[in-house]
Amino acid sequence: MISEFRLPDLGEGLPEAEIVQWLVAEGDTVTLNQPIAEVETAKAIVELPSPFAGTVHQLHADTGAVVEVGSPLIAIEVPQPQGAAAEDAGASGPTLAQAAGTEDSRASRTSAADEAETAVPNLVGYGAAPRGSQRPQRRARAGSPAASAGAALDSSILEAAPHDAVDEAPPLDVRHERPRSTPPVRQLAKQLGVDLALVEASGVEGIIRREDVERFAARVPGGAPASAPPADVRQSGSADAARRDPGSHPDRETRMPIRGVRKATAAAMVRSAFTAPHVTCFLEVDVTETTRLVAGLRADRRLADHRIGILAVVAKAVCLALRAEPSLNSRWDEEAGEIVQFHYVNLGIAAATERGLIVPNVQDAHELGLAALADAIRDLTQTARSGRAAPAALTGGTFSITNFGTFGVDAGTPILNPPEAGILGLGAVRPRPWEHEGAVALRDVMTLSLSFDHRLVDGEQGSRFLAAVGDILREPGRAMLLA
Repeated sequence: MISEFRLPDLGEGLPEAEIVQWLVAEGDTVTLNQPIAEVETAKAIVELPSPFAGTVHQLHADTGAVVEVGSPLIAIEVPQPQGAAAEDAGASGPTLAQAAGTEDSRASRTSAADEAETAVPNLVGYGAAPRGSQRPQRRARAGSPAASAGAALDSSILEAAPHDAVDEAPPLDVRHERPRSTPPVRQLAKQLGVDLALVEASGVEGIIRREDVERFAARVPGGAPASAPPADVRQSGSADAARRDPGSHPDRETRMPIRGVRKATAAAMVRSAFTAPHVTCFLEVDVTETTRLVAGLRADRRLADHRIGILAVVAKAVCLALRAEPSLNSRWDEEAGEIVQFHYVNLGIAAATERGLIVPNVQDAHELGLAALADAIRDLTQTARSGRAAPAALTGGTFSITNFGTFGVDAGTPILNPPEAGILGLGAVRPRPWEHEGAVALRDVMTLSLSFDHRLVDGEQGSRFLAAVGDILREPGRAMLLA
């Protein structure tokens, strides 16, 4: 029996997803809940588990294809329940012995059918049951090296071999652990003819970066130039473009499809800019005491594993200040005609990734101490940059922080992450001459930029919130009064 699996809604009503890579091929045997594909939505890369156990009959979309929610994704041949074939074979009339066991057979088939029905898992984003690490077993072709070598082949031999020797080794039909990278990097590797399994990763947690692929391609004889554009990039060197503009040249412009995170970010920013009336106010703060606090915490061996930085201190200050100014921790519900005020803080942290800007959030950040908050922010941003953030971590934020100071920028006007009411921008910390205790001294100074939705927050409330955050950073001991 052929069962079709259609692309499910992966959360927040996202209309489509791109096939990053298939983890199975036609003819593979798959088990219930086994990962069958990686898909990229506008929010994250997620693995799709198989809702059926059986044999892959057909893949309905190629790698790189954009599939709409509800469209057929894969067809799986599911075995018929035990006893069904025997029932067909005995359709001409049962023997006396067969008749005696009819009731037991029916009960057994009913039980098996009920078990098969209840075994269908919840899909991605809805709590799929735990699954093992078993990978699909590809049918070995007759006469192939894999068929003759059998299961005794160990893929670690290939991984341990020098890169220069790999090309001379016989091809093996063996699956390896998938290299960790992002879609743009995979697309570049495909264009350059680079096998990611052979590339040494330099990114955090073993992530292969663009530089790693280019470095590997540059030292492989006959490889494509590292400057070659990705396969899905269209350049203005076509015959049509030349006819429209005889002086055009392929190097004059590059065209890239608008999709994924960039498409979703653009839509959200337009909606934010033309729906919520933005107001931005600024505050320069002497954060010398905060930088001293951070230096002391990092020097403490008991806290060495937490790597507490100024972003964590600001995040804690924001959680404390939101208690006094809850209007910044709310949203405007146009449809219901209500203002929704949150009694918890899901703190969004803007992260620049190779896929674009995304804002995962630390859920219930108001309940975390400084060390736990620093750990949560670090883990969240690393996961987001690797493209593995879960959809649940990318939705439901109540207030956000963006740190453009890491790029050497002093101040900016951050745009709201809809439907949140506020976002705080952090500028670079710079030593500056500053009035201190009646004299001019060299102090560490930072500019805070607060943007808020004027439908929800008045200038008075926004100013008080910004001042409260500034007071904590100016004198971190003040946090003891609010904790």
